[in-house]
Amino acid sequence: MQAAGGVGHLAQTLDLPGDTTVQGAVDAALADLRALERDMQRAAETQDMTAYGELLGAFEARDGWEADSRVDAALHALGLAYVGRGRPLSALSGGERARLALACLLAAAPEVLLLDEPTNHLDEAATTWLEDRLRAHRGTVVVVSHDRIFLDRVATAIVEVEDGVATRFGGGYSGFLAAKAAARQRWAQAYADWRAEVRRVTDFAATTAHRVATGRAMTDNNKMAYDRNAGRVQSSVASRVRQAQERLRRLHADPVPCPPEPLRFRGTFATAAPSGRTVVELRDVRVADRLRVPELRIGAGDRLLVDGGNGAGKSTLLRAIRTAAGPRAGYLAQEVEFAPGRTVAESYPGEVAELLATGLFRDDALDSDVAALSVGQRRRLALAVLLTGEYEVLLLDEPTNHLSLTLVEELERALDGYRGALVVASHDRALRRRFTGRRITLSEGCLC
Repeated sequence: MQAAGGVGHLAQTLDLPGDTTVQGAVDAALADLRALERDMQRAAETQDMTAYGELLGAFEARDGWEADSRVDAALHALGLAYVGRGRPLSALSGGERARLALACLLAAAPEVLLLDEPTNHLDEAATTWLEDRLRAHRGTVVVVSHDRIFLDRVATAIVEVEDGVATRFGGGYSGFLAAKAAARQRWAQAYADWRAEVRRVTDFAATTAHRVATGRAMTDNNKMAYDRNAGRVQSSVASRVRQAQERLRRLHADPVPCPPEPLRFRGTFATAAPSGRTVVELRDVRVADRLRVPELRIGAGDRLLVDGGNGAGKSTLLRAIRTAAGPRAGYLAQEVEFAPGRTVAESYPGEVAELLATGLFRDDALDSDVAALSVGQRRRLALAVLLTGEYEVLLLDEPTNHLSLTLVEELERALDGYRGALVVASHDRALRRRFTGRRITLSEGCLC
């Protein structure tokens, strides 16, 4: 891809040697602007005004004079003001390196920005700053993101890639949701129409096509004419039956598939246990130096959102609750693993038809080795397995990670309908803002 004002790509990792300093990363990002500035100086010295004018136009289009101040502003806004410019990249955390890469790219201000999950590792204040910065960008922004609030605030169009086919939806994220909902309604109507046509043609072939001049008596004792007419009737019947059968063959050869059933979690306690029952209780729980829980009680129907920064112990807490609850708990971990050497169908505890009905997998993926699945596919398989169980409490660790936008929306609706206890740890702003229930906070491994 080419653009007159340059193309900048933000990968999910910073592709520079570990001994590169923070200043070195900044210099690498601004190399094009520095080169333009040097070329402008040479053109001015040789009094090549034509070249100087062209270079100046390109330099000002990228607001080159403000590049250094943009570096300072971006580092401050992204929480890196405390990091010394002489510090090597190897001394930074993964999140710090990701934020540094984003700050450098925004300071370089290329015409086209290609951003891969830019809100990863950002807190809400930094994400809000980034949204404002991208809305003010005078060029083109192409972003891969699962952050729904970010997309709603920044994107003017959504491109969905499914099975290698890209489809563009206008109107930003809200327009995308509306279009997907309308498409599902059309799909459901097409399926209903297909089924109705199959029933109509089947009935016609079995009954209506045979009701041609039946039971007519011979009126003039002309048996030869009567038999001749009867032959024409039977020929007409046979022709109509053949036409109906051919129509049925074509309908079955090109069926309209049934739309996937909405995701649904099964909670048993709401009807099997009295109101107010304690489902799980933790007392004086310690997990090395990663977690300390003096007391935590989860009642029937409770909904808990676990707050805390990266490394606060949220995943450890969910695992501790799972241990205490035993088989009554359904657990969706952040990192999903399956037994190697098994296919998708073999790793699913229910009937294959049930798996297909969820829409999480298609026929052609059922024989895939689980070891060859992408992160997103493994996540979908883990979700499908969770849907088959009946649990009193669901423990979900970053449940929206690696799922498509429409699947995330459907998952949230399924959680709204779940009647068991629910404990969720998530950085997803949309999920957190819609969450109804109690919030508990972990700080440095302590639930206090």
